[in-house]
Amino acid sequence: MSLTFHWFLPTTGDSRHVVGGGHGSTPGTAGADRPPSVEYLGQIARTAEQLGFTGALTPTGVWCEDAWLTTAMLTQVTERLKFLVAFRPGQLSPTLAAQMAASYQRQSHGRLLLNVVTGGESAEQRAYGDFLDKEGRYARADEFLGIVRRLWAGETVDHQGDHLRVEQARLARLPDPAPEIYFGGSSAAAGAVAARHADVYLTWGEPPAQVREKIDWISGLARARGRTPRFGIRLHVIARDTSAQAWAEAERLLAGMSPERIRSTQLALARSESDGQRRMRELHGGATSRLEVHPGLWAGIGLVRGGAGTALVGSHREVADLIVEYHRAGVQEFILSGIPHLEEAYQVGEGVLPLLAAQGLWRHPAVPARL
Repeated sequence: MSLTFHWFLPTTGDSRHVVGGGHGSTPGTAGADRPPSVEYLGQIARTAEQLGFTGALTPTGVWCEDAWLTTAMLTQVTERLKFLVAFRPGQLSPTLAAQMAASYQRQSHGRLLLNVVTGGESAEQRAYGDFLDKEGRYARADEFLGIVRRLWAGETVDHQGDHLRVEQARLARLPDPAPEIYFGGSSAAAGAVAARHADVYLTWGEPPAQVREKIDWISGLARARGRTPRFGIRLHVIARDTSAQAWAEAERLLAGMSPERIRSTQLALARSESDGQRRMRELHGGATSRLEVHPGLWAGIGLVRGGAGTALVGSHREVADLIVEYHRAGVQEFILSGIPHLEEAYQVGEGVLPLLAAQGLWRHPAVPARL
């Protein structure tokens, strides 16, 4: 099986240092030197496309540009790259979301993927007018995805649930193909929704043994429903010609994180309702002295940024070997990012992916498969 690699679009802005943002962040996050303009994001998207990444994840939240609008613009400056649009069910009606996805597929010739985010922070959700608690958000997401799937299948939908109600909902034109659903979460409620609806279950970059446990958990839940999802992981990367160069870069990034910034970020993230965010914080405990939490897996990013907080660090060969280790744990798709995103895409695309191609684990999407 060929592995799938996606890149990341920094719609908060980019820098040679770690930019704030991510899960649990607030507006006005610090550190962006390169504004998230269509011109700059287009550079990253075109580079990712050229290097062989299948898609690019674009986040959602008050701290970044809107994912639907931004990626729709970027379809006009790319040809093949897919866009993994993160969105929250509480912000759209299911019928409108299904219609938007269908329009996106037609206008982009099938380049939409959807990352469904329930929202892990009640305070941020309330800013959007959503006053459900965490359990309610997952229950609503379950209803939402059930309606959307039926609409994409061409059904006329009547639904009256605890959170959503639609009458005689239908689409005039169906998406072709229907976008795949990416979904993550570490709580019991998240697992139940993922088992029913996820085409790809996503996890943040925990050590391989913990990732294996999650994969076994979701696989069991999905198997009970006759489903077999794929599994993906979200990680940062610091890859260089030598291991020493890569770790020197990690130390440079760490040196740019002031103790006050670390303290304030960790205090904010400690209030997160997200089980995944708690698991990220537990990897480092807020300390700067124990950041290599697995050989080649560095938790320093999570000191000053919410969401995915770990990075693969090492030579191109070492990073490729760690990717293989995750693959052996059951991961098939990798959503990667770097600092800065433009330059690091070349490190991965020119240094790491060819090593995986030589092992028969990856093929550039633009290269036809051999018969």
